[in-house]
Amino acid sequence: MKNLKVKTGILGMVFLTLLALSCKGEDKNNNESALQTKEVKQLANVNISFGVRGNCGMCKKTIEKAVNAVDGVTKAVWDVDKKKIEVSFDDSKTNEMAIHKAIAASGYDTEKVSADLDAYNGLPGCCQYDHEMVMNQM
Repeated sequence: MKNLKVKTGILGMVFLTLLALSCKGEDKNNNESALQTKEVKQLANVNISFGVRGNCGMCKKTIEKAVNAVDGVTKAVWDVDKKKIEVSFDDSKTNEMAIHKAIAASGYDTEKVSADLDAYNGLPGCCQYDHEMVMNQM
């Protein structure tokens, strides 16, 4: 009878150990699946850069806000000195031209689309840039 209790106890511990290992393997598979999904999403992101006219930190905020409002954009950084923006986006949700148009609608010229004049005229004085300004500087 004592041997039976010991054997039952050992079998119970083996069963619990196998169950725990099984759950760890499942968590590992779930984590690997999540990482693969994240990698695929990152691979789906398109990275572009192009010129955008503007003058100051307020321009930077407005330009980046306009780009980040476009569905599918994951990153937007406008360089004040170079007059250049770097954008990452999911090309299944948006495209480059939609990003250019969003910037233009906020009052700023891009390499492909001129600013909406009403929006430009509504910009603060420090943000009203020279429309001949060189953009996308190296």
